Amino acid sequence: MEFEISTYFPGVKPAVTLPSKQMFVLLKEEGMRKMVSDHYDLLAVSSIKDLFPKNPIALEKAKEHSADFFIQICGGPDYFNQNRGKPQLNRRHLPFKITAEARIEWLNCYKQVLSNLDLPNEIKLSFWNYLDVFSKWMVNS
Repeated sequence: MEFEISTYFPGVKPAVTLPSKQMFVLLKEEGMRKMVSDHYDLLAVSSIKDLFPKNPIALEKAKEHSADFFIQICGGPDYFNQNRGKPQLNRRHLPFKITAEARIEWLNCYKQVLSNLDLPNEIKLSFWNYLDVFSKWMVNS
């Protein structure tokens, strides 16, 4: 299966379509947390590793926050809202210099993780399409 990265155009904030809730139904909470953890493990050794915590405890906390977010948007419990409030991800990411190139690296790490998941292609593609568009909103430099 091919995961395509669409072009980022500065200043354009495309509409985001949430991924299929089947992602959470099939992976369950444990699988979603493992997916996010695997992604962060790749990011920690990637060309954008400086955007992520070096301290192992802080990295685990970042994984937890990210997993809470993805669990919530895939139809699971609203852990993110309960623990962190409304997402407001643009504001939360402002302290980090996120470039269009960093977006591509972040997505490439997710490509690897998604390719290894035993899920129907349409479920993976639904999640990928969400990531591809959502990531455009995070570019701030």
